[in-house]
Amino acid sequence: MLKTIESLVYAWQYKGKKGVAGIWLDEHQLVRAVAKVREAGFRKFDAISPFPLHGIDEAAGISRSYIPWITLVFGILGCAFGVWFTWWTSVVDWAINIGGKPMWSLAAFIPVIFETTILFAALSSVGAMILINGLPKVNPPVIDPDLSCSKFAIFIPEDDLGFDVTQIEKLFNDLGASEVKRTEF
Repeated sequence: MLKTIESLVYAWQYKGKKGVAGIWLDEHQLVRAVAKVREAGFRKFDAISPFPLHGIDEAAGISRSYIPWITLVFGILGCAFGVWFTWWTSVVDWAINIGGKPMWSLAAFIPVIFETTILFAALSSVGAMILINGLPKVNPPVIDPDLSCSKFAIFIPEDDLGFDVTQIEKLFNDLGASEVKRTEF
């Protein structure tokens, strides 16, 4: 049993990519460095910050996420499911005519339809976010322990187009990195 758990944990462990990381102490330098790294032709790099940075998305060339579209589609599906489910339960499965009123009335079932819309939209957003981010990551590699509180980094994996260790180290040093190292992330 213990070996099975250990093999499952090993299978879930994030196997990081090897590459080069540059570490900065100032967030403004990082944003400028990200723009320069993108201008140098790298596309698969990661910018790591302990907090959200204004302008980092534009500098990295990150387009808008498609998660809102997933949320919209599943919200519409949830609304349709709510309409169908309330109709089916009141007209087909449990048809009881009370006082000559219509078997199905939209106004009476709006709370149920609203709740299924919100439920489907919320669950699809969370599921899409987990899939896109590749979660869960168990025991991911750490470039620098201070990246979660006071430092900033750019990591370029070795499978990026035009990857050359000496060129990247020179680029990071020219951009003002306080530390450049070969690492895994």
